[in-house]
Amino acid sequence: MTPSPAVSAAGALAADHPLMDGRTADSPLITAYRGGTPSRRPVWFMRQAGRSLPEYLKVREGIAMLDSCLRPELASEITLQPVRRHDVDAGIFFSDIVIPLKLAGVGVDIVPGVGPVLERPVRTAADVAALPQLTWEALEPIREAVRLTVAELGKTPLIGFAGAPFTLAAYMVEGKPSRDHLGPRTMMHADPETWAALANWAADASGMFLQAQLEAGASAAQLFDSWAGSLGLADYTRYVAPASARALDHVRHLGAPLIHFGTGTSELLVAMRDVGVDVVGVDYRLPLDEANRRLGGTVPLQGNIDPALLSAPWEILEAHVREVIAAGSAAPGHVLNLGHGVPPEADPDVLTRVVKLIHSISSE
Repeated sequence: MTPSPAVSAAGALAADHPLMDGRTADSPLITAYRGGTPSRRPVWFMRQAGRSLPEYLKVREGIAMLDSCLRPELASEITLQPVRRHDVDAGIFFSDIVIPLKLAGVGVDIVPGVGPVLERPVRTAADVAALPQLTWEALEPIREAVRLTVAELGKTPLIGFAGAPFTLAAYMVEGKPSRDHLGPRTMMHADPETWAALANWAADASGMFLQAQLEAGASAAQLFDSWAGSLGLADYTRYVAPASARALDHVRHLGAPLIHFGTGTSELLVAMRDVGVDVVGVDYRLPLDEANRRLGGTVPLQGNIDPALLSAPWEILEAHVREVIAAGSAAPGHVLNLGHGVPPEADPDVLTRVVKLIHSISSE
């Protein structure tokens, strides 16, 4: 895979990039990600762009998921919807973790009620060797969607994202979502060379996906390892962390804040930080003060309101949000988020009310 021709010899972002021209560098989100004191307490929600919003359902009507991700004007509109509605402190780019596979030419689709399904699982050395390579040119719809979005966001930062190599590779081996990810976990031990080749392929695809978003105008990037919680620490450190570091190697030189998040990863937080990130996302299972203790107070944290409480009575939800803020105050920086994504049945008005509450609490 060839590097982007848009990267200068020094590896800097363009002068008109939002981080470089003053639009987002001092925003509450980027300030908190960099360990500073923001002008207001920043918050955004994973899966804020999408299924919980009636305006999203309207614009997506009759359009397949992956098609909606690859129509730049539509992907941009969906990204902007929650920023307009909720006054969150960042947009999260609307896409899907399997888009790099789709753009590379791997047969994959999102099946309603199931999730990503591959035409052919990848389970042998020959399967890996036959994988097509993602090209820089194929990523143009992603860059265009980011450019359109950033032009509308103004001083509000856009966060780019990609699926971590293990999560991508797990889908590729299983061919569909899995509860225990036995296939990829078996491959690590039974055929480590094939696993390493597949993980590196996924790392480069994810890294290029991140690079395209950051160079086109995203001000930060998050690596999602949705399925890393199925791994023990030894397997994660040996078989997964090197590939995650490789994915991030594509974008470290750009200088934008990098966030790492996984679900069920309380025992992996230190190893996830050590792949080389600026911020660690924490799911709802572990209090932020304990996460900060485990990480030695070394990085800002993101999280970790329990999505289940979005449907609780307001007084219970408010108390929980305040508890999360108090626990997060132990860290060098804190960005409020959910401990997983917005549930599709969440009331958008409740999310807006949560944002107002968070913004009303001093960031000192």
